[in-house]
Amino acid sequence: MDRLQRIYKFHQIIAAHHLPVAHRVLQERLECSRATVNRIIQEMRLYFNAPIKFDRERNGYYYDTQNNQTFELPGVWFNAAELYALLTTQQLLEQAQPGLLDNHLKPLKTRIERLLTSAQLDGNEIAKRVRILRMAGRDTSGEHFQTVAGALLQRQRLHIRYHNRSNNKETQREISPQRLTHYRDNWYLDAWCHQRNGLRSFAVDRLLEAKVLEKRAEDIAEKELDAHFASSYGIFAGKPKHTAILRFTHERARWVAEEQWHPQQKGLMQADGSYELSFPYADPRELVMDILKHGTEVEVMEPESLRELVHEQLRSALGKYEK
Repeated sequence: MDRLQRIYKFHQIIAAHHLPVAHRVLQERLECSRATVNRIIQEMRLYFNAPIKFDRERNGYYYDTQNNQTFELPGVWFNAAELYALLTTQQLLEQAQPGLLDNHLKPLKTRIERLLTSAQLDGNEIAKRVRILRMAGRDTSGEHFQTVAGALLQRQRLHIRYHNRSNNKETQREISPQRLTHYRDNWYLDAWCHQRNGLRSFAVDRLLEAKVLEKRAEDIAEKELDAHFASSYGIFAGKPKHTAILRFTHERARWVAEEQWHPQQKGLMQADGSYELSFPYADPRELVMDILKHGTEVEVMEPESLRELVHEQLRSALGKYEK
């Protein structure tokens, strides 16, 4: 039992008894020495302002509360490993999107750091030992992200002004936010578009304006959201129209065989050591880019339309290097 667990158990013991609890009983229940019980009492008084008093007549400890109030440990409770995990998650989020939740997490982070101190752990060590390399991440406006996240959780509609990179056009929409998705170091908002009367996905970094409306967001069933956004390949939504079959060389198979390209993928190791991977897709654009990253280590087997697209891209690229 670590120190934080003993503190929590000490609190349970004292809170559950109407009469003072003897030092000997605390030692037995906490499975520790007299000195350790004394340290726990000191730490609870110091870090949690616990109103622990000693009754000399009854030779025991109790919470000195008034007006029938009860003392509770501050906030949520974690053991040392869970506290480290929570702070690590905060550090990861901070590196993925700097400043995104600073104001919201600061009170909790301060409290957790105090708890870590009581366990003789150093929360600052996490910042030195954890890092994320954002090679293709795009800056997301903290202001728009907070507005989007607030409307999403409070189930309110949004009016947005949006710039589409594909056609370089700006549109204004009224949407009902459904989900926020963090994909390949970028944030996307899945929403019901009331102008298009259908589900759409918006890159949060392309929001030029986001305003919360005094209208209740329309809720789309989770099953329908998954069918639209998660059944096909990559960030492009829609029901799958084709099944891609890719064959990787035996050298690349050692990596690809352990990767997940799609939740419904099927993989089969071939007799010659190559690896055949198949999965559904709707829009080939992102898939073609991922295939090209593997260069000569992969071949598109099916469908013919995808094979031809990759062929055209390779032929065009080769043309740039021919004299």
